[in-house]
Order: sequence, then structure tokens, then C-alpha cells
Amino acid sequence: MADYAVLGAGSWGTALALVLARSGHDVRLWAHDPDMARTMAATGYNPRHLTDIRLPETVRPTVDLAASVATATTVLVAVPSHAFATTMRALAPAIAADTPVVWATKGLDNAGGGLLHDVAAAALPDHPLAALSGPSFAGEVAHGLPTAIVLACQDRAVGNRLCADFHDERFRVYLSDDLIGVGLGGAVKNILAIATGIADGLGFGANARSGLVTRGLAEVRRLGAALGADDRTLTGLAGLGDLMLTCTDDQSRNRRMGLALGRGASIDTATAQIGAVVEGVRTATEVGGLARRLGVDMPICAAVESIITTGRSPMSAAEALMERRPGAEFDDRLS
Repeated sequence: MADYAVLGAGSWGTALALVLARSGHDVRLWAHDPDMARTMAATGYNPRHLTDIRLPETVRPTVDLAASVATATTVLVAVPSHAFATTMRALAPAIAADTPVVWATKGLDNAGGGLLHDVAAAALPDHPLAALSGPSFAGEVAHGLPTAIVLACQDRAVGNRLCADFHDERFRVYLSDDLIGVGLGGAVKNILAIATGIADGLGFGANARSGLVTRGLAEVRRLGAALGADDRTLTGLAGLGDLMLTCTDDQSRNRRMGLALGRGASIDTATAQIGAVVEGVRTATEVGGLARRLGVDMPICAAVESIITTGRSPMSAAEALMERRPGAEFDDRLS
């Protein structure tokens, strides 16, 4: 069995550590906060996330990043997107040669707005790299509810091994080689979840929600075409699958952020109520910048960005979307 270092003891990192432990792997779970790591080691429970689930003995909490990765056969990174680049740079001097690195982080690079696989490749040029993404709420994964997800890796032999490490009767993993599409789908869906939450918070109903999900997918596909993603990825688990999940279920932090904004709350108030990182708030600006640089029209994402960055009222942004000039449903560039 494999020896995994999981970097990030949030809900998603903890859930994936439990998946790996269920499959018989040894796991060192790294927490940035020393108090959190000590509490997990002493009690066997994560004090902030998935607090009702006892960690098995094969999941060993630690606060020493270098020691946790030094002998690992695989490293899994599950930190928030704003900490991704820093974590990758910290890995470089500590990780053994040729060790595969997988990330379950969803978002874009906080500094340059680029895709995470480019950040990882720059920091770890000699390591096999992979991204794990798809429709997966951490709580359901941790409790062993059936989940289907995708792992993108351009080295097929490494990808097959990693899929086998995660795959069991409750966690089904499909293999892809499209790091661009998998990364993009996981980033943009959070913005679109805020948009659908806003619409529901404003009381717009099921028709509006369905329209936002469908036209939101068109925006992701346009951006994917500009970046060279495989369009099939964006209609698969890491694209449409994750989009549907995040936009329609209140377990989604991003959807709950949108609901709060639509009901008149401020971003700060909503963030405090949610009590955790809401990736779409940060990613909205990063995706907006990327779309403008590439000349890609993403009106729904732009509306969310304007609400977040300029304080525009959700109703004003929604009205502006509905008043846009009529156009063709399908973009010939995607045919």
C-alpha cells in the first residue's frame, strides 16, 4: 500500500485522508495550525471540520510539512487556492525525487490568475502531476456516500496507479489527461454557484436557476476553448457534474454565499455566517481577469465579479443580464 502525505486538514483534505485510509494506505495529515494538529493527535477528531468522524489510526496528524512529505510515495495537496503556490514552493526542497503530486484544490492562482497546473509545473518540474476534481461534497465523501470523481494526469501509468489508490466501492475515480479542463471546471463552477444562489435569494425561481446553470456552462466552454481544454471534460464530471452539484445544493459554500447576497447580506456578514473559505469570491476576480485577457465573453461571471468588487446590487446585475441583446444559443467555435 502507498504512503500518502495529505497537505491541508480542512474538510476536503480530511475527507480524502479518510478515503485513502479506507483503502489501506498510511496517511500523514498536515495542518497549518499547530493547535489543530495537536488536537487531532490527542483526540482523534478534527476540531473544526467533519467533527463527528473519528480519524483511523492510519491517519496521523502533523504540523511538520517537510517531515510529512520526506518519505511519502505520493503527496496530495488540499489547501485553499490562495495558499496553493506557497505550498508548492515549500514542497520543492522537501519532496523526494519523482514523487507524484496530486492536488484537490479548486481555483486559480492567487497571484497571476493562471491555472494551478502551471503553478505546480513551475515549482515541481520533475514530478508527475495530477488533479483530482468533480462533484464531491466533503461530508458525503467522509461518510462513505457514493461519489464519482475524475483524476487528470498526463502520465497514464502514474494516473492509473493513483486512480487505483483512491478508487473503492464508494469512491469511483475516472481517468483523464486534460489538466486544463479539469482545473477550469473546478474553478469557474464556484462563481456560477454564487450566481445561482443570488438568483434564488432574490426569489427568481427554478426557471432562472436552470437558465443560469446552462448558460454558465456555455461560459465555461468558451473559456475552455480559448485555453485549449478538451470540451468533453467540461460536459463531464469535472465540468457539468460539479457545476450541477454546486449550483443546486445548499451544502455548497458558494451557493450559500449567493443566497446571502441575494437576501441583502454583505460579503463579510455572509462569510462569517458560513465560517469557511468561499473560493468563488476570490476566483470571480481571477476568472474575470483571465477572460478579459483572452477576449472571452462571460457575462454571468462578470455580473458576479461586479457584485463582489464594486458593491453593485444583485438586482441591478440580474436586470442587466436579462436586458442583454438577444443572440444565438450556440457558439460556432464549439461546434
